[in-house]
Amino acid sequence: MSYLDDAWAGLRHTLEITPTEQKQAIHRHTQIRNHVRTGIVLRTDFLTGSYVRHTKTKKLKDVDIFCVVDADGANAALRDMSAYGALGELQRLLAGEWPAVSIGRRACTIDFGTDEEITSFDIVLAFDRDGGGYELPDTTTGGWIASDPKVHADQATAKNKACDGKWKPFVKMVKGWNREWEKPVRPSFLLEVMALELVREPFGTWGDELITFFANAADLVTQSWPDPAGLGPDVNSSMSSAEAAVAASKLREAQAVAEHASDLADAGKEKDAVREYRKLFGGRMPYPSTS
Repeated sequence: MSYLDDAWAGLRHTLEITPTEQKQAIHRHTQIRNHVRTGIVLRTDFLTGSYVRHTKTKKLKDVDIFCVVDADGANAALRDMSAYGALGELQRLLAGEWPAVSIGRRACTIDFGTDEEITSFDIVLAFDRDGGGYELPDTTTGGWIASDPKVHADQATAKNKACDGKWKPFVKMVKGWNREWEKPVRPSFLLEVMALELVREPFGTWGDELITFFANAADLVTQSWPDPAGLGPDVNSSMSSAEAAVAASKLREAQAVAEHASDLADAGKEKDAVREYRKLFGGRMPYPSTS
């Protein structure tokens, strides 16, 4: 392997969840799911989001737990409440065990602090939806919206297979860039949705794919990006036009950095190329020990 190949391998490694982190995540989400069941009768509960799709970067944050309420159980009346009302009930239940619980747009968040490897969990309250999928509270609208996270999970698995297993690591890379650059693209899930469309097969080199993605994403981030399941609001519905313009600008800056790094690599200046790529990823891309 070349110096640059080693650097790419190091980047992929630093973005992977370690066995220790995985063990802690399992312990905590099991605790949370069991505690929810002490106060709410559920039909089922399961993990969802980028953690279970293997597209989440470290540190682990906002690990999603989907709790589907039994519509015929003792807590069926939650569905008749407003979004804040239903999430408020969930917040009170969780606060009996964890001190830092807040209400977000569509979930309650348990915050374990930035010093932890797994900093937070998002607990989603949902009901089965007639016709498939789920309904969940949305505090932005005040009511309940339709969603089906399993649809995107299936799409991500198929895309990764079509790209020879490189799509999911690539998504982690662009999410790592987003975090390094103070998250100009929000939510980070938008990057994953965009990558479903913008990354084409066959998958090229890491450097070429970054250039292409940043360029296309810069042109298209201001457009509407629908919910992959075709049920809920657009993925970027919470991003203002001003925020989208900033995201486009940052994506173009990232494109320029990736192009410069690629030029350096093509000229045989691999160490200089790695220094340039580190402008995108920071310390997540280590300097290889090989010469």
